Amino acid sequence: MHAALLWLIFALVLAGAEALTGHLFLVMLGGGALAAALTSWLLDSAVWVDGAVFLVVSVLLLVLVRPPLRRRLTPANVPRLGIEALEGKTALVLERVARDNGQVKLDGQVWTARPLDENDVYEPGEPVTVMQIDGATAVVFKTSL
Repeated sequence: MHAALLWLIFALVLAGAEALTGHLFLVMLGGGALAAALTSWLLDSAVWVDGAVFLVVSVLLLVLVRPPLRRRLTPANVPRLGIEALEGKTALVLERVARDNGQVKLDGQVWTARPLDENDVYEPGEPVTVMQIDGATAVVFKTSL
């Protein structure tokens, strides 16, 4: 079997494997294999020349093409949904928040709350920042103004 055909098959296998990963790594190697196939077919070169072309083109694609392509294909702002969307928001203390009890109003809903530092106490009317959601409890910290 001619070396160009082997390089072409290798390029197609890499492109197919890339469809399973989506990281744009294997397709860059596939581009190098395609360049090696063209070199082998057009120049009928030695296998080591094909290998060198594969290596050089793959590295160039990985360094020069992959980073801007990934930036272009990756969405800039992925919206946070569900509980993740509540983290970092400001809530208003409705009922004294201490180690074991308390309530805050967060996005128009009343949540049970506890302080991030168990020694902290927040009084009604104080703004707090939601650091995380633990089950159905908002873990809060004093908002710096």
